[in-house]
Amino acid sequence: MSPDVDLTAPKTGGHAVLKRLLALDCRVFEFAAERHWPAAEPVLPRLSRSANHGVLWFATAAAMAASRTPRARRAAARGLASLSLASLTINTLGKRSVRRPRPELDPVPLVRRLKRQPITTSFPSGHSASAAAFATGVALESPAWGAAVAPVAFSVAVSRVYTGVHFPSDVLAGAALGAGAAFAVRGLVPTRAQIVPPARPRADVPTLPDGAGLVVVANTASGTADRARTLRDALPQAEVVECEPADVPGELEKAAARARVLGVCGGDGTVNAAAEVALRHGLPLAVLPGGTLNHFAYDLGVEDVRGLSRALARGEAVRVDVGRFVSGDKQGIFLNTFSLGVYPELVRERERWAHRIGGWPAGVLAALRALRADRHPLEAEIQGRPRPLWLLFAGNGTYHRMGLAPGRRLDLADGKLDVRVVHGGRRPALRLLSAALAGPLTRSPAHAAVQVTRPHLNGVAPGTLLAYDGEVTEVEGEVRLEKLPAALTVYRPLDT
Repeated sequence: MSPDVDLTAPKTGGHAVLKRLLALDCRVFEFAAERHWPAAEPVLPRLSRSANHGVLWFATAAAMAASRTPRARRAAARGLASLSLASLTINTLGKRSVRRPRPELDPVPLVRRLKRQPITTSFPSGHSASAAAFATGVALESPAWGAAVAPVAFSVAVSRVYTGVHFPSDVLAGAALGAGAAFAVRGLVPTRAQIVPPARPRADVPTLPDGAGLVVVANTASGTADRARTLRDALPQAEVVECEPADVPGELEKAAARARVLGVCGGDGTVNAAAEVALRHGLPLAVLPGGTLNHFAYDLGVEDVRGLSRALARGEAVRVDVGRFVSGDKQGIFLNTFSLGVYPELVRERERWAHRIGGWPAGVLAALRALRADRHPLEAEIQGRPRPLWLLFAGNGTYHRMGLAPGRRLDLADGKLDVRVVHGGRRPALRLLSAALAGPLTRSPAHAAVQVTRPHLNGVAPGTLLAYDGEVTEVEGEVRLEKLPAALTVYRPLDT
C-alpha cells in the first residue's frame, strides 16, 4: 500500500474528525483571505519570495557572521544547520508522504498572489519549516539574536497564508517540524551554554571594577584594535599597550613589572607567551580573545570584553592546568596542545602562505603538502618502545567531541594530558582522517588515545619540528611532557 495520503478525501469513519479539522482549516484560510491587512500588501509577498530556497536566511546568517562576535557566528551556523535538516526532512519525507493540493486562489486578491505559484504539494509548508528552524536554531545559541530574527520568521510563515499558497495547518505543521529540527541539531551538537566549563578550582584575585592595576598587552597583528578600544571604554583605568608581534615578549615583561593583573589580547600564541610571564611573576592573567581560533579563551568561557570586564569587576577567577615540555636545553609551556609529526609541518607551511593567500586557503594548501605520499613517518621511542608515527598529540586536558563538532575541553583543571598517536603506515591521509573522526580514548590499528601525566619520548631526531599552541620550534633531544596542575590563575565570569 502506498504511504501517500490524500487529505482532501478521507474515506472511512475514522477520518471524521480529520475531515472536520480540514473543513475548519479551509474556513480559517478563507477568513484570512477576505480580510484587509493594512500595510501587508507591499511587504508580505516580497518577504515570501525572498525566502525562496533559503536566500533570506543565508543573507541573515551572513549579516550575523559579519558582526564578528563568536556567539553570533555560532548562532548563524546553528540556524543554517537547523534549516538544512528541516529542508531535507520536508523534501524527502513531508512532501512525498502527504499529498495535499494547494488552496484555491479565488478568495485571494490578485495583488497578494505570487507571480510564480508553487507546483509542489501543500503539506507541510517548507517556507515555514525553514523559518522556524533558522529562528529556533539561532535562539538556542543566542537568545538576543533569536529575538531579532523571530519577527521575520513569523512574518514569513504568515505570508504563506496571506499569499494563498498554504492552508494555516500547513504553516503550523511546517513550523513545528522546523523547531523540531533545531532541537535535533542541538541534540547532536550541544550549545555552548550546555557545556560551560566548571567554575573550579576558584581563586582569590583582585577586584578591578574600573580596571585600575590591569595592564593589557595587545598583539596588533591579530586585528585587536576594535577590542582594545572597547576594553578601554569598559575599563577606563586599565592600561592597554598595543604592539607588533616581535615586541610582545618584551612588552609583557615590562607590563608584569608594574601590573597587579597581567592582561593579554591576541591569539593562542600570544596568550601562551603571556601565561609564561604570568607564571614566572606569580600574577593572575586576564585573557581577551583576539586571534583567529582562540581555543584557550573559548574553552575557558571568555568570549568578549563584556565577559572579561564582568569577571574583573567581580573578582572572579579559576586556576587552570598548564602543560610543560622539555627537550634538551629547550623548554616551554602549552595551554592547549603539543604535537610532533605532520601537524608542526602543517603549521609552518600555513604560516608561510597565510600572508599571501589568506588563512583558510593557506591551511588547505598546507594540509595537501603535509600529507604528500612520498613522506616518511616520524621515528620515536615511546615509553621504551620504538614506533613509527605520523602524529603525536598531547592536549592540556581531555578533549571531547561534541557530536559532529570539533573537540573542545570541558574541564581545564582535570590534571591529565590527553595523548593521542597516529601510527605509521603507507597511507597517512587515511590514518589521520580516521583518528580525527574518532572520539577520545579510542584504540585501533591506526591510532590510540590515552590519558597520562608524564609521557617520555626518546630517539626523536634533533631538528624535528614540534608545535605548541600554534608556535613551532625544533626538538633538541629527549622530549618529556608533564602537567602542572592548577598552576595558572585566570579571570573568567563564573556565571558564563
